[in-house]
Amino acid sequence: MSDTPARLLKLLSLLQTPREWPGGELAERLDVSPRTIRRDVDRLRDLGYPVEASRGSVGGYRLVAGAAMPPLLLDDEEAVAIAVGLRAGAGHAIEGVDEASVRALAKLEQVLPSRLRHRVSALQNATVPLTRGDGATIDPRTLTTLASAATGRERLRFAYRSGDGTRTKRQVEPYRLVSTGQRWYLVAYDLDREDWRTFRVDRVGEPHATGARFAPRPLPVEGAGSDAGSGDAAKFLARSMRRMKPELCLDVWFGAPAEFVAARLPAHLGTPEPDGEGACRLRASCTDSLEWVALRLALVDCEFSAHGPPQLVAYLESLGARLTRASLAPAPAPAPAPEGGAARNRTGPGPGPVPGHPGTGAPGG
Repeated sequence: MSDTPARLLKLLSLLQTPREWPGGELAERLDVSPRTIRRDVDRLRDLGYPVEASRGSVGGYRLVAGAAMPPLLLDDEEAVAIAVGLRAGAGHAIEGVDEASVRALAKLEQVLPSRLRHRVSALQNATVPLTRGDGATIDPRTLTTLASAATGRERLRFAYRSGDGTRTKRQVEPYRLVSTGQRWYLVAYDLDREDWRTFRVDRVGEPHATGARFAPRPLPVEGAGSDAGSGDAAKFLARSMRRMKPELCLDVWFGAPAEFVAARLPAHLGTPEPDGEGACRLRASCTDSLEWVALRLALVDCEFSAHGPPQLVAYLESLGARLTRASLAPAPAPAPAPEGGAARNRTGPGPGPVPGHPGTGAPGG
């Protein structure tokens, strides 16, 4: 292989396979001399790829972990697998990997060949995820369109459905995507309303970039500027949600260690603090519904008692009484058996033959 750039890419692809490659085998694969392999390995090292060489009668090479993440070469199957996985992670606001999934998916789909993009879409459309049910499912293509426009500072048009069902057309300058762990939100400047708005992404339809570029406006958050990051967008979203929903000031005691409780609570509800041996207490504010908060507290799966706010205490008392009545309710009486030979004389399909039962056509013994 005389084309040096092509040979380097092929060599890199081989080295990214998790095994050690003898120099002679690499030379045979690439149809070059072992000396050329050594020079090519040095070129890869100069480009930042950490290639490790082993000594001995049969020297070998392998790619190891370095201080930085080097570019990866993917074959068709690997690219499709990663894209499908990223779409699954991005489409459901999974805490800890949600924003990274969208960024990585946007980068990958930008360079994904059309034939592979079609395969990814086919796999996505043919599968149905079983989700927790406490968050909205979003088409990953919507997320990547919004993320790409925000990154490229390109204006967006989309259809939007408000909470009361009103449908409108919006033209915005996208700023950031923010995940709450349950839902995705877009923070953007609405050109028609000449003000900043937050949009639930699961209510966004038919988004497309207009091609018009814009200079970023300062976000109306203290300390935010044109180069503000996602933290400022999160603060803006939290402030907007507090204005739209009543705030709940939680005060809840748990009969379990703080680490146990924190691992089972959504991060945005805050971090419980130790409160005596084997117990902890959560004091935090949120704008979630009473029903959702009560459910999440129960799902921690340990003893707990709510001390505030009063409406949460009252709702838990009502819910507890309802669940107790449900557990004590008598089972419904079985339906009466059909009279006479009605069951035998009915028309239409009936139960299949019972093996060994006289008159069913099965051998009776």
